[in-house]
Amino acid sequence: MKTSARDRIPLIDWVLALLGSFSAAYIYIFYTQLAGRSGAPTTPDIVIAVCGMLLLLEATRRALGPPLMVVAAVFLTYTFAGPHMPDVIAHKGASLNKAMSHLWLTTEGVFGVALGVSTSFVFLFVLFGAMLERAGAGAYFIKVAFSLLGHMRGGPAKAAVVASGLSGLVSGSSIANVVTTGTFTIPLMKRVGFPGTKAGAVEVAASTNGQLTPPIMGAAAFLMVEYVGISYVEVIKAALLPALISYVALIYIVHLEACKAGMQGLPRRHNPTLLQSMLSFTGTILGLCIISAAVYYGIGWTKDVFGAAATPIVAVALLLAYVALVRISSKFRHHAEMDPDLNEIPEPGPTVKSGLHFLLPIVVLVWCLTVERFSPGLSAFWATVFMIFILLTQKPLMAIFAKEDTLVESFKEGVTDLLEALVSGARNMIGIGVATAAAGTVVGVVTLTGIGLVMTDFVEFISGGNIILMLLFTAIISLVLGMGLPTTANYIVVSTLMAPVIVTLGAAHGLIIPLIAVHLFVFYFGILADDTPPVGLAAFAAAAIAKSDPIRTGIQGFTYDIRTAILPFMFVFNTQLLMIGIDSWWHLFLTVISATIAMLLFSAATQGWWFTRNKWWETIALLVLVFSFFRPGFWWDMIYPAKLEVPATQISEVVEQLPIGTPIELRVEGENLEGKFISKTVRLPFEEEASGGEERISSMGLMLSQAENKVTVDMVEFGSPAESAGIDFDWEIKHIIQPADRPMKEWVFVPALLLVVLLGLNQRRRALKGAISG
Repeated sequence: MKTSARDRIPLIDWVLALLGSFSAAYIYIFYTQLAGRSGAPTTPDIVIAVCGMLLLLEATRRALGPPLMVVAAVFLTYTFAGPHMPDVIAHKGASLNKAMSHLWLTTEGVFGVALGVSTSFVFLFVLFGAMLERAGAGAYFIKVAFSLLGHMRGGPAKAAVVASGLSGLVSGSSIANVVTTGTFTIPLMKRVGFPGTKAGAVEVAASTNGQLTPPIMGAAAFLMVEYVGISYVEVIKAALLPALISYVALIYIVHLEACKAGMQGLPRRHNPTLLQSMLSFTGTILGLCIISAAVYYGIGWTKDVFGAAATPIVAVALLLAYVALVRISSKFRHHAEMDPDLNEIPEPGPTVKSGLHFLLPIVVLVWCLTVERFSPGLSAFWATVFMIFILLTQKPLMAIFAKEDTLVESFKEGVTDLLEALVSGARNMIGIGVATAAAGTVVGVVTLTGIGLVMTDFVEFISGGNIILMLLFTAIISLVLGMGLPTTANYIVVSTLMAPVIVTLGAAHGLIIPLIAVHLFVFYFGILADDTPPVGLAAFAAAAIAKSDPIRTGIQGFTYDIRTAILPFMFVFNTQLLMIGIDSWWHLFLTVISATIAMLLFSAATQGWWFTRNKWWETIALLVLVFSFFRPGFWWDMIYPAKLEVPATQISEVVEQLPIGTPIELRVEGENLEGKFISKTVRLPFEEEASGGEERISSMGLMLSQAENKVTVDMVEFGSPAESAGIDFDWEIKHIIQPADRPMKEWVFVPALLLVVLLGLNQRRRALKGAISG
């Protein structure tokens, strides 16, 4: 409270803290008794549950402000007021005993998946990021970005984008990213000509995108592992390409802003010749490629040859590499120091060498996730253990290599850094823990009242079954809730309500949308809320540093982030952007290049400037080209049908010919248990060991019967793919859907590229003409 004493903890806070601790510990202390009387709570159980819920609401208000508390309270009210609600969302209501038991004493509410994930491994990732930041990695990333990009047009802004992206590798928080990098980058952007509003907006756009950057994304990304039922590596794989092209586009937006205003970069200490610049650039790219190849293929080779012994061998190699890199860093210690009054670009070589050992913990994390296939929690644990080792040893080792007689003092500084990092990690986790617990209340209400099923009918009614309108509706909900809710809570609430609805209605209209695509859609728009006025917290933080108006900063930041807003719509319809359905390196190359070109053209369209100021028809032409690169299938489907319908009677022959790992796509219809007629498209995988057609059908969980030209489902096996897809007995399989044999849809890129060249030449001619006349 604002009136509370700042020099001591008030007595009432001690009382509330003890009550809250006991309410949470009650489930652990009396676990056996609660398990024995599940569904039949006693009076003490209900009293504790009510106290716990009220204290959780108060903790939410104190830690995160009123908005999330109000959302949780509204859902709690809905639980009891169901019979008095409008018919479209009415339900029979729940008693106090039933509601409190469900929300507090089971794993369906507060102590559900969200809070479980946040305590299991989100905390470890937050702690890992706090330690990396305390060790000096954040300052290192910022200075490296400036040394490489600061001399370019609008260089400080480009460096801010790259620095925020690198910081996003380890922070997973847009506000922390703004405060960390913005303190240094925003004043430098203003110095080269960016207005305060735009300088703050660039930092906001870069920092909000930091939560999209693997391997450490926002806390909500870890929840996807549980909600979608895939590994964290798969989440990273799906999120990688959109994150990269989003950052490339933001750098290009900054470049366009600099071109429009005629800005220059910061001066270099030494101006290299063209040959030196080319050699330096080539050497840097080759070095990165060699290091990446050595890590990827070297690690894979080690695992294949040494088997179980690979881990200790890599651990020893990692230790030796750490000592060697710290020795190198010790020679360039002064290059790692941050200078807020930077007047010239630091030399790239020494700056990069001043902190190469900070990359090793990320190597450990990636090794554990991708090679050892550890869980995210265990991977973060080993990365954090290595960070503890770095915090305790980097300063003593540097003192030894620098031949300074400060070994004991350096070790004491390392211990202090470790303790402060632990405190910082714990503080950063408070908001996430409270947010996931409060959002768990919403999840519990959804499962208790069945509003999720009601939402399907409601959304289908207001959207008319149109997928685009449905996605727009979901995006608006995410943005509105995101104005007051943290990203994690926003993701939990919206994904719980809307993700099943989109998947269900998409299937009903013949569009199979992967669940990961829908969850990433919600995740993206939840993150965008951090710069959405009137309550964009990241925008407020950046505006305070830039000394600009927070609302204008947020609006400007959102205009830069429109490129991020268009991506979710595209990867829902073109899942190749999530690396789903890519079958070769050539296919991957085409996908990356086309998506990058599309995003750059979209940036030029939204900024109203490419080589020169756009004419209105050029902006429209650019947007049409963007659509063509992002979704070439839209135009190709008009010429060549994408799918063929095969009679259901041929299902045995079709499934027998399918390659291993390729699911079969079916159109099915029938009545569900509520007597509602359902017609939808499903995709069913079969077991790799199954050989014949009948055996593969059985492995899907289906037992079929055929009468004349009609194929009916006689039985659905419990827990099978068919049951997960929502198929019920006595349903009819209408037909099989197979991809049509047609030319690659990527042929659309050929005329699109020709139009891009013509448009570019026209703008280039106008720009040169304007320069001559000027």
